[in-house]
Amino acid sequence: MARIMLPGRAEPLEISPPGWAPGYRPPVSRRVYAAAHVASVDGGDIIDWEATLACRDHLWAHGFAVAEAMDTAQRGMGLSWWLARELIASSAERAAARRAAGRYAEIACGAGTDHLAATETHSVTKIIDAYGVQLEFVQSAGAGVILMASRALAAAARGPRDYLDVYGELLKQASRPVILHWLGEAFDPALRGYWGGGDFESAAATVLELIDQAGDKVDGVKLSVLDADKEVALRRRLPAGVRLYTGDDFGYADLIRGDDHGHSDALLGAFAAVTAPAAAALHSLDAGDLAGYEAAIGPTVPLSRLIFEEPTYYYKTGVAFLAWLNGLQPRFLMLDGLERMRPAGHLIRVFELAAAAGALTDPDQAVGRMTAFLKEHS
Repeated sequence: MARIMLPGRAEPLEISPPGWAPGYRPPVSRRVYAAAHVASVDGGDIIDWEATLACRDHLWAHGFAVAEAMDTAQRGMGLSWWLARELIASSAERAAARRAAGRYAEIACGAGTDHLAATETHSVTKIIDAYGVQLEFVQSAGAGVILMASRALAAAARGPRDYLDVYGELLKQASRPVILHWLGEAFDPALRGYWGGGDFESAAATVLELIDQAGDKVDGVKLSVLDADKEVALRRRLPAGVRLYTGDDFGYADLIRGDDHGHSDALLGAFAAVTAPAAAALHSLDAGDLAGYEAAIGPTVPLSRLIFEEPTYYYKTGVAFLAWLNGLQPRFLMLDGLERMRPAGHLIRVFELAAAAGALTDPDQAVGRMTAFLKEHS
């Protein structure tokens, strides 16, 4: 048992090895993606490629498909489209090599419009063309496509028709079904009013109309609005065969478990932070062991809620912090110095809740790194 004295505690925190398996098969009862983060060499714009790709290997080894070059990878917050191209190509190549060796390695990548100048207003035609460039690149890499929410489209659209026109044209260009990315303003304030509606119900009506027009071109919708009731309401209105991928990092445990009317699949940044216990939980769910599912997934929820507390878009810091504690990257460094965006007190609490959730896979290593962190921030 590892022990560490943390500020504010009268007694040392004792951490037992969590006892999870070193890896898990992909779940069969749910389709799950983990959105992966990016490690940095210098806290600037240089990617630590060895550590970054090792994080993808870790997710695949635990049965998660990788959602690449998404919000969790600091897309629009330090990861430019030009870096994202290299990340997509490298991860897709890594996935192909794993599959050739008989190992699991599903991957889907974000296609958006972030190479357009943020200081300009762009026409709908230019936005379609920009999306098309990224869509084609992702498809040429051999990866699935996640059509990301676009800040440029949010700024240019004058109503639902513009969204239907843009996405309708993109779906014609897609060679296989895509995931639609609905990211709420808590994650990105620039996306307020996305889908052309000032409220959830009108936005949902646009999405459902798009799906109705798209035939079999939509695999599912990744919904990140941090409102479980709204997610369940949309999930029950989706046509048969179209998945609801929860992006609710507060309520994923109940949404994935589901109810008598269905369940959510998942595309979550949280799963890059709580990989081992989440994988164990999904393994129990496959076996019909709901008690085992709850025992493994339940303690991860307070941790995820802390990591994603406001301002929510800084959640990537907690994901990288846990990757560092678990030995997946040698330095706690992120692109554009994002590791500095959460105070030390927040990260100390992340450590405590990670210990309670069994999310510290090697307690001795985690304690050693946390001790160094505390000394640096004393």
